[in-house]
Amino acid sequence: MIIAERKPIAEILKNLAYYKKILIAGCNGCVAICMAGGEKEVGILAPLLSMAREKENSPLNIDTITVERQCEHEYNALIDPKIQEVEAILSTACGVGVQYLAERYPNLPVYPALNTSFMGGPIQAGVWKEFCGGCGNCILDLTGGICPIIRCSKSLLNGPCGGSEGGKCEVDPKSIDCAWQLIYDRLSRLNLLENLEKITPPKDWSTSRDGGPR
Repeated sequence: MIIAERKPIAEILKNLAYYKKILIAGCNGCVAICMAGGEKEVGILAPLLSMAREKENSPLNIDTITVERQCEHEYNALIDPKIQEVEAILSTACGVGVQYLAERYPNLPVYPALNTSFMGGPIQAGVWKEFCGGCGNCILDLTGGICPIIRCSKSLLNGPCGGSEGGKCEVDPKSIDCAWQLIYDRLSRLNLLENLEKITPPKDWSTSRDGGPR
């Protein structure tokens, strides 16, 4: 079970400030059960964002869709017909769902609407991989939808260590990709490399599910 809560509206609006057409993608899985990101919550969030942008005299064209689970690619296929007309996706799934959409749509920015508290996703039948550490303050908007806390072996917040070589991690150069290489490649593809110039301060682990990385 994944627990999450919606980010402050001001934070969401800041991430979407430069877009005129977005898709809000909801998830009827865990985040619907905890009343954070299901179809009902998408239906509430869309008009809130629309009204806020109207007050700023900067209308936002919003399309919406809610799939059964964003952590499974076969359900996300239903989103495919929607992406041609939008400039960005706002996901109301957990951090896993955000990363699944970022992987599926490599040329489209994907932003998190929620802060996630716990999580993993299936990579094959019966095999699960942790994608999100539930730190309680999601920074996927800065890292191209790839979590450095979980996917970097050292949980580095500001770029790769000296052990990264050829896009691989020194912990296991044969099987572990360097998370920061993945982040760089995706931000480069999206023309958002300026994100790497932003210094992320030390993590406040008091917001996390278990007080820090394992």
